[in-house]
Amino acid sequence: MSTYRAIGEIEEEYLRNHPDEVDDYITVLFDEYAETNDTAALLSSLRVVGRVKGVSRIAEVYGLSRKGIQKALSENGNPQFGSVNAIMHAMGYRLSPQKL
Repeated sequence: MSTYRAIGEIEEEYLRNHPDEVDDYITVLFDEYAETNDTAALLSSLRVVGRVKGVSRIAEVYGLSRKGIQKALSENGNPQFGSVNAIMHAMGYRLSPQKL
């Protein structure tokens, strides 16, 4: 019997094995978001990075509980801009404008 994995699990495994590619992954996910405006896909990808970087550490830096971070990045989450910005900072990144 075959065991199927979700794409997020595959991405997470890949990024754990190739941590030097996390920066490019984040760049691509925000480029895709800029084109598609697909918030669910952006949050899904940020969840993957959060698991790779360690949600507990991010929560500590962000000043929220682990559940707070997970809720902000959940499929049904609707985080405020400030929350996404703070989570990005906690992961070691910043949001910056880029001319179209």
